[in-house]
Amino acid sequence: MTNLRYFRLFYQAFSDRTPEIHHSTSDELEANTQEAVLDDLTRALKKTNQRKGFSPDLSWTHYRALSRIDDAVERLFYEIEAEKAGWSVAILERQIHSFLFARLLKSRDKAGVLALADQGQTVHQPIDVIKQPYVLDFLNLPDQTQLHESDIESAISENLQPFLLELGKGFAFVGRQYRVTTESQHFFIDLVFYNFLLKCFVLIDLKIGRLEHQDVGQMDMYLRMFDDLKRGQGDNPTVGLILCAEKDEIVARYSILHESQQMFASKYMLYLPTEEELRNELARERALLTEFNSE
Repeated sequence: MTNLRYFRLFYQAFSDRTPEIHHSTSDELEANTQEAVLDDLTRALKKTNQRKGFSPDLSWTHYRALSRIDDAVERLFYEIEAEKAGWSVAILERQIHSFLFARLLKSRDKAGVLALADQGQTVHQPIDVIKQPYVLDFLNLPDQTQLHESDIESAISENLQPFLLELGKGFAFVGRQYRVTTESQHFFIDLVFYNFLLKCFVLIDLKIGRLEHQDVGQMDMYLRMFDDLKRGQGDNPTVGLILCAEKDEIVARYSILHESQQMFASKYMLYLPTEEELRNELARERALLTEFNSE
């Protein structure tokens, strides 16, 4: 793509901005429950004070990448996140190509979705750090049944920096195969992290296949043990995340996962999904949420 075409894209995306470098905040967004989520976002964004000027922390190359995003709401989200998190151009482009915005939408109610366009990703409660799905293409593992959970765990350990980026804000690595000892047994948790924004430990259990009810029971036990034996003074309740190749919605619906504020299950993908695949995942998740909430 020539510079002239980039200039044209930039003008089309940011022609409403004043030619100055500074950052201003938006007023509180209002939702219209009669409309679809993305329609709400676009409508609400128009009601805010328009963002003026440009960030001094983002380069022309950042804005060139942003200008290729068609949807104004999605583009503003990535701009806010790149500015707040100090993303390099390479990280920004990966987050765009891995559809971070769409994956975060799936874990939020309508108010949380609207806040993404106003504030970027904020972390106040465990659900704020959950993605659906997690994209682990950087592990460079084959998407095949011959894989074992230990293969994924080892690959994550060898690619810890991109995995922390995929987990999101505030995560620090604590340990792999973390041992918790009771009076009679040793238990080993696949991966343990600490989130300093949530002020809690986050336990991750890797499952190579479909989510089973035994997996939920095991994570529930891990959370109870960890809170009892490892949680320190000042720490919030421990959070559990089951990463599985396929999320069984029946298990998710009729287990403690459905109403838990501390335990979650997400699908992982070992390849970068297409836009159509993410769109189908998003539509499926919304349909399930609507079904659950109507009962």
